[in-house]
Amino acid sequence: MDDQLSEILGARPVARRRVERGYTPAERWVVELDDGRSVFVKVGVNELTAGWLRDEQRFYAALDAPFMPRLLGWADGERPMLVLEDLSSATWPPPWSDARVASVLQTLRDVAATPPPPWLSPASSSGLLDRGWPSVREDPGPMLSSGVVEPAWLEAALPVLQAAADACQLDGDELLHLDVRSDNLCFRADGSAVLVDWNLAVVGNARLDIAAWLPTLVSEGGPPPETILADAGPEAAFVAGFFAARAGQPPVPGAPAIRPLQLEQLRHALPWACRELGLPLPQAAGGLR
Repeated sequence: MDDQLSEILGARPVARRRVERGYTPAERWVVELDDGRSVFVKVGVNELTAGWLRDEQRFYAALDAPFMPRLLGWADGERPMLVLEDLSSATWPPPWSDARVASVLQTLRDVAATPPPPWLSPASSSGLLDRGWPSVREDPGPMLSSGVVEPAWLEAALPVLQAAADACQLDGDELLHLDVRSDNLCFRADGSAVLVDWNLAVVGNARLDIAAWLPTLVSEGGPPPETILADAGPEAAFVAGFFAARAGQPPVPGAPAIRPLQLEQLRHALPWACRELGLPLPQAAGGLR
């Protein structure tokens, strides 16, 4: 890695530290260079993470904006290496404040107003959002195994949830990050928000980016979703279905933290959808709010 970085950056690494952040097995490093700079380095370690890294690099190469880290270098290969601006000095949430919530919302408006690269896929055809309540209807076992709902509640609520989710408008003309969470967000010294991990970017309806963020926000002490996104029954049902179809599935190979994260998001997305749609909260989910 040192030789590659020297060739890419024209400076020699003198120190490095592992960054324990993220939910995939990709390696993450902050590397100090002999010219006084420090950089963030992400390395793909298997076919899946290498593919995601190539997608992310392609996006960074196509777009330069204040709401994303600067691309500093790239080396492809069996273990591709992406070199980005070091954001170690930024502030990473939580905790949340009104000012930080407002900053993220402004950043998402800026993202949506940015012309997307022409090759990005529409949200509805990207393959990232295929599974939802229809998958739960076909096989409710994984969701029921999570303990979040009881069979009788799911049977009664599923038609309402699926109809609402089907009405969610996915497509549009706006740029979407599609993975807005606190571990993909930080704040510069001036309070502006930066989004990292752009490998899932698509073109679609900007409300979807906001809706996907809100379950994580409330789980970390932020405001209720309905105070951020009004009249969001379709979006809430769609987001809840996304997590409902995944949270009870077997662990993702090499990324065991993903299913617990999805379960935590489901515990907050589902009550939001119920409130929006006038459904009773699941009796098995006394801890939901």
